[in-house]
Amino acid sequence: MSGIFVGVDGSTHSQVALDWAIREAGIRQAPLTVITIHEVAASGWGGSLEFPADEVMRERDKKAVQEAVDKTAAQLGNAAPSQITVQALVGQPAPLLIEASKDADLLVVGSRGTGGFSRLLLGSVSNQLAEHARCPVTIIPHDRRS
Repeated sequence: MSGIFVGVDGSTHSQVALDWAIREAGIRQAPLTVITIHEVAASGWGGSLEFPADEVMRERDKKAVQEAVDKTAAQLGNAAPSQITVQALVGQPAPLLIEASKDADLLVVGSRGTGGFSRLLLGSVSNQLAEHARCPVTIIPHDRRS
């Protein structure tokens, strides 16, 4: 699947990125894939450590993201893209978004996520995507609204 992909994590930065991506997909008349990732601990053996409760959290995250998408799309009316898909994954955000970038024409993320180092200008995930994504990456600063 091609089109615009946007990674969201519930942070203010990712909401700004989501708003921007929905508008951009509408302008380009491109499909939009919204990806949220319930982050879990990485295993020392590779991969992630997942537990049954992570599936419950994944579903909760998907519902919250779908509500945010529906709200923004409703505000845009006919200017919203005609095809929006929400995916909720479990794992490590950077590797999963890098993998998703193989199928995207453009990957959009906020400059910072929910990580604890708020004084950094660029978060660790957006930094990794800028270096390793397989498609162009747009990193939306927090103060960007349109």
